[in-house]
Amino acid sequence: MVEVKLHDIGEGMTEAVVVHYLVKKGEHVKADQPLVEVQTDKMVAEIPAPAAGTVDDIFIPEGQTVVVGTTLLSLRTENQQRVKEQLAAIVEREGERHFIQEPARRQRILASPYTRKIAREHGVDLALVNGTGPAGRITDDDVYCYLKAQQWQPVAEKPVQPQRTVTKTNENHEGIIPFRGRRKQIAKKMVQSLMTIAHCTHFEEIDVTELLAVREALKKQDVAISATAFFIKALSLALKQFPIFNARLDEENECIHLQTEHHFGIAVDTEEGLVVPVIKHVETKSLRQIHEEMKALTKKALENTLTISDMTGGTFTISNVGPLGGSIGATPIINYPEVALVAFHKTKKRPVVTENDEIAIRAMMNISMSFDHRVADGATAVAFTNYFAKLIENPNLMWMELI
Repeated sequence: MVEVKLHDIGEGMTEAVVVHYLVKKGEHVKADQPLVEVQTDKMVAEIPAPAAGTVDDIFIPEGQTVVVGTTLLSLRTENQQRVKEQLAAIVEREGERHFIQEPARRQRILASPYTRKIAREHGVDLALVNGTGPAGRITDDDVYCYLKAQQWQPVAEKPVQPQRTVTKTNENHEGIIPFRGRRKQIAKKMVQSLMTIAHCTHFEEIDVTELLAVREALKKQDVAISATAFFIKALSLALKQFPIFNARLDEENECIHLQTEHHFGIAVDTEEGLVVPVIKHVETKSLRQIHEEMKALTKKALENTLTISDMTGGTFTISNVGPLGGSIGATPIINYPEVALVAFHKTKKRPVVTENDEIAIRAMMNISMSFDHRVADGATAVAFTNYFAKLIENPNLMWMELI
């Protein structure tokens, strides 16, 4: 019997919800054919068949949350089914006669490679099997009869005992919301971050008037680039100047690893909760590439079709809550084990005193940057956001950096 278990699909998951079985009991399946859909904290994933065979039993009902390692269903493989049929035919032909003897003291065991393979697969010592072929050669039937005489079963008769499962919550109970799946994993991740990282949040105000003017000029040339794409590129340029915020703290080996590749996590709010797909190698990509990839990942996040590759490898995270409206500041929680996270808040037009002591209407945006105070100091965080603000407030400087 082949047990199909919930395995760790990635990112150290510990449990998942069984969403939907794609097969039924008794149905024949091919190797790698999807068997069941499970909802992890980040995505819906399919678990494929490890081998061709027939669905023998389904143990966990749909809608139930189970821990990693739990047996979801079992398969009777084609090889097992063939062995069972061959054994039944042999027993019917030969009756219950034994093919067992004490270990023979013969110099050489005669058996074909395939017969030896059958013996190995079922843990049979060929020295214990009485060969009925020419010159005492052991045949396939001899091995099967030996197994029958030993009361061996090709498939374990004892029922598979699923591992511990999480009790299903009565979702129809008034006033109760299930705390599981993605919501539970988000909670674990947040607590892990807060309990591990020495959070410190720095706030800054940035004038985005000139950047918005650049966007409008590009729109007139049928080039649509989101403001967030500009923010991401400017942050990547800032990380080149301050690589300490694109790092990993290795406490065990007492060192900080500075990462040269900029993989930006993009926080996306979905109906199932927060997910963070990753744009890889931002430092090498154009504004258009960043914009298009961000759109594609956001669409996949909202459609719940993100893959493990889409979700892993982040080195720095951003959260753009401005489009949601109303937010002027927050203290975002760092996406552990990263070192920093920057959140962009709502842009508002308001009167500002310029350097010439004149009052002008400018588009102002607040940002909040949470960083790991074990790794970097406040002065470094201020220098980082000042550099970022300079690029955003003076887009021409950004072009110079990109040349």
